[in-house]
Order: sequence, then C-alpha cells, then structure tokens
Amino acid sequence: MPLPYTEKILIERIRRRARPGTQVRQGIGDDCAVIRLPRGQEALVTTDFSLEGVHFRREWHPPDSVGHRCLTRGLSDIAAMGGDPIAAFLSLAAPRDLPQFWINRFFDGLLGLANESRITLAGGDIAESPAGVLADIVVLGSVARGQAILRSGAHMGDLIYVTGELGLSSAVLQKLLAKERVPAHLPKYARHFYPSARIDVARFLREKKIATAMIDTSDGLSTDLAHICEESHVGAEIEAAAIPCAPLGKQPVDLRFALHGGEDYELIFTAPNASRIPDRILGVRVSRIGHIVRGNRIRLKLGNGRLQPLSPRGWQHFS
Repeated sequence: MPLPYTEKILIERIRRRARPGTQVRQGIGDDCAVIRLPRGQEALVTTDFSLEGVHFRREWHPPDSVGHRCLTRGLSDIAAMGGDPIAAFLSLAAPRDLPQFWINRFFDGLLGLANESRITLAGGDIAESPAGVLADIVVLGSVARGQAILRSGAHMGDLIYVTGELGLSSAVLQKLLAKERVPAHLPKYARHFYPSARIDVARFLREKKIATAMIDTSDGLSTDLAHICEESHVGAEIEAAAIPCAPLGKQPVDLRFALHGGEDYELIFTAPNASRIPDRILGVRVSRIGHIVRGNRIRLKLGNGRLQPLSPRGWQHFS
C-alpha cells in the first residue's frame, strides 16, 4: 500500500515516537529546535547522506537496517571527534508509491538506535521524491572546549591503532553484488546491516587523553588513514599481518576488504609511543597496526618484510 499519510500526519506520528532529551528544550513542532549545550562545551555538527542505489538498495537492506545505518553514519562522525551525541535531525524524501510499512520500519531502526544511544530526533524535513529514497542525517554533539580529537594531531613516532575488526561490511557487499543470499538477521552479517558507532570507546580515549589524532573507518582504512596523514603532514607504515580482518563464517575476510572496504565504523587513532594501550577498551578489541613516519607516503609492510606503497582505494564519490 502506498503512503497513506500526509506530511503533517506523518510528522506527528514521528513526533510521538521521538525520545525527549534533557538538552533539547524544544524539538519537533517548531521552525527550529532549541538545544542547550552544557557549560564549557563546544558544538560538533556533522551531516551525511544515505541515498538509495548508492548507500543501500531496498531489495538488499530491510527498512529498519536503512534507518539504523543512516543514523550510525552521523554518530560515528561524532565518535571520531571524541564527542557525545545530543540530537539528530533527519531530512527524508520518499517516492509517492513507497509503502507506508517501509517508512514505519525505517523509523523503527532509526529511533531504536536513537533511544539506545540516548539522543533525541529533534527535527528535520519530509518531502516527496521523484525517484528513490533520500535521507540526510544531521547529528549535533558536544565536546569539552579544546578537547575535540582532530585528524591533524598525529606526530612522527606515534603508533597507529584500530578498534574492532575490518572488512566485514565490504565483504558482505560483495556477496550481495554477486547475488548471494545474505539474510540480515544472521549474527555473522550484523555489522553490515546494523553497525555500531564507537561512541563509548572514543569517549574513553578522549577522557584518558590517549589519542593524538582520530578518524572513523567509514570510507576504508587506506583512505581514512590517508586523511590523518594529509591533515597531520606525516606518513605512515602499517603491517599487513597486524590488520584485524573480520571473520566471515569460519575464515577471515580477504585483506583487501580490510584495507579498502568502508562502512565498518571502527576508529583509527594515533597515540604516543610511550602510551600503554590495552588490548581491549570497554570490551572492544584494539590492535596496533603501525606507526607514523616522516614524509607523506603510506606504505604496507608485507610478511616477507618488503614495503610497498599503499594508495587510498576506499570509497570516494565521483571516482
């Protein structure tokens, strides 16, 4: 059944479901939201598109997965700065013939993650799309003044770490492209369909003043590490054997997925050589994969000790 609700009714239904927040003085219902920032905090603001045919396909991704992934994109950017998310804003455009149940389930995924993350959907916009579904998420967060973890803080001699495991989302995407059956509810595929942002781990790194630079792996290790190196004016060497390749069934994913695959939403961070970094932070695996060097090149150390250039080959629009 196509969308039976008008824009006004749909907004009111979403408003009733949205979690109230202590820092959101006024959310859905006015021309603007009114947000209180904690004393001594700076605002973090990020925005990310989720476009049908680019970031998801309706025949592959259940609607609650699309909503969940949409919000995760924004939450992960806040995590990458060491911040705490406060509120989200969603602009959603949908074709007229989109079934109402799809919209309902989309918000099940988005609002479920919002409640779990203790943030408020505080506003946005709804419009009719002439073609596919377009969702733009804006997430507002905060961080203590001067304590945001930037990409530009890495120094020569710093060690490079990554949280969790890499390559699962990209490996699942390849299965989908190959027309393999990939049930979204199976645990081994969960981090593709229902990824998690590392908010708590990032907060730990900020509070303990561990990370000198940080970024999330939304576009892939090779591309995102290159962003740190570019902003910090340094190079890097990483070890192939140290990269934590995610398991997919009984075998780990191919190294190329871990190097270049995106949408894992893990954290890459650098820390001084003298820092003691635990193997796990809040239950999440942490792996040392390399170190920062002079220059502007990134090189990959193979098992035989040979170093080869590592070019950014992760996701990039228009490439």
